[in-house]
Amino acid sequence: MEPIFLIPAASVLSLVLGITAGVITYKRKTSKNLHTNQEKAKLIIREAEIQGENIKKDRILEAKEKFLKMKQEFEEEANRRKNQIIGNEQKIKQREAQLSKELEQIKRKESDLEEDKKDLAVQMDHVKKRKEELDRFNQQKVQILENISKLTAEQAKEQMVESLKEEAQTKASSYIKDIMEQAKISATKEAKKIVIETIQRTATEHAVENCVSIFNIESDDVKGKIIGREGRNIRALEAATGVEIIVDDTPEAIIISGFDPVRREIARLSLHRLVQDGRIHPARIEEIVAKTSKNIEDEIVEIGERTVIDLGIHGLHPELIRMVGRMRYRSSYGQNLLQHSREVANLCSIMAAELGLNVKQAKRAGLLHDIGKVWPEELEKPHAIVGMELALKYKEHPVVCNAIGAHHDEIEMTSVLSPIVQACDAISGARPGARREVMEQYIKRLRDLEGVGMSFQGVEKCYAIQAGRELRVIVDAEKVTDDRAGQLSFDISQKIERDMQYPGQIKVTVIREMRSVAYAK
Repeated sequence: MEPIFLIPAASVLSLVLGITAGVITYKRKTSKNLHTNQEKAKLIIREAEIQGENIKKDRILEAKEKFLKMKQEFEEEANRRKNQIIGNEQKIKQREAQLSKELEQIKRKESDLEEDKKDLAVQMDHVKKRKEELDRFNQQKVQILENISKLTAEQAKEQMVESLKEEAQTKASSYIKDIMEQAKISATKEAKKIVIETIQRTATEHAVENCVSIFNIESDDVKGKIIGREGRNIRALEAATGVEIIVDDTPEAIIISGFDPVRREIARLSLHRLVQDGRIHPARIEEIVAKTSKNIEDEIVEIGERTVIDLGIHGLHPELIRMVGRMRYRSSYGQNLLQHSREVANLCSIMAAELGLNVKQAKRAGLLHDIGKVWPEELEKPHAIVGMELALKYKEHPVVCNAIGAHHDEIEMTSVLSPIVQACDAISGARPGARREVMEQYIKRLRDLEGVGMSFQGVEKCYAIQAGRELRVIVDAEKVTDDRAGQLSFDISQKIERDMQYPGQIKVTVIREMRSVAYAK
């Protein structure tokens, strides 16, 4: 029976030993893993500490750089403000010195005024005494005259009034006649002005020169393309632009007729682009006209902005700037309205500066005085009133508005600037060569005037000056005597009267100069 009991005991013992060995092995393995994990954790912590130190150093460097940059900016701002403060202090010191000088001058003037006041009081006393003496003398003189004439002062006044009444009536009749003649002349001139203005603003067939543009083409073959099949292209172009296209027998030219110069310019540029492109059909025409219209509007605004910048005018309403640009395409009595307005603005600024007035207001009034002429709506009002209402609408200064409205005496003038604008408008319009005469004709007339002077014998040089109002003739002193010089000026003036047409009068000045030259060697 003993072997039977020993077998389980051995099994239990080997089981216990196996379990013990397994536990020991597991503990060793666990300890080894724990040690490895601890080493890895220490390594990770060490790397994290190194990385943290690096990040810390980077942040410190960034902070230092930012601090240095802020410090530099602060120092620059401080220096700038310091320089500004120093400059302001210098200006204040200069102003204080100037004020001190002015104060001293005022004190001197006050002392001078006090002395003048005392002298004036003495003179007033003297004048008062003299007046009393004159009154007594006049009373004595009146009494003597009454005794001589045996008439009282009242009776003498009545006789004097009666004698002067007839003379006054005669002179009054003469004055009335002169005034009536002047009124007739002014009325005729004003009537012509109103008629011309009405013609330019109402687009009648009598104003052909103001309502027609010429589009030149290279050959007459292009006319067929522009007309299109059964005239559809030309109808589309007229409908899109609002002008009349006249294609007739005129060689290499197409006539564009319309009252609005902006529309005519749009039609002309559209035709130019269509001819260059070669594709001419209704859809393309509408596209080109739309693009051209936008370009013209942009150009109008650009012209207005460039004009106000050139004149040094600031704060003008955008709508007024656009209307200034539209002046480029408007004429007044044959004179370009924008050039006329710029000229009036410059003249007004010069006059205002000479008179010590506000130059900026004068320029604004001069530039805007004809703004009513480019208002697109047809109103039954004078253009001066329309311009004044537009200026009021866009909040211009009341002085500027009154100058615009009163430059044709449509309303009463309430400031000194109004007659200046009126005078400058007349100066610009009346200048020879400005109106009713194109520049080429004006230059040709001046050349013809010089040619008349050069056609006489003995004339060396001839100059037309004062815009053609004076002709200066320089003659050869050896060929023309003093007596002949006087006769020559008369002959030249007579030939000018016979052969030329000109406004006003022309002064002919003949200059004869004798020079004797010798050299000392």
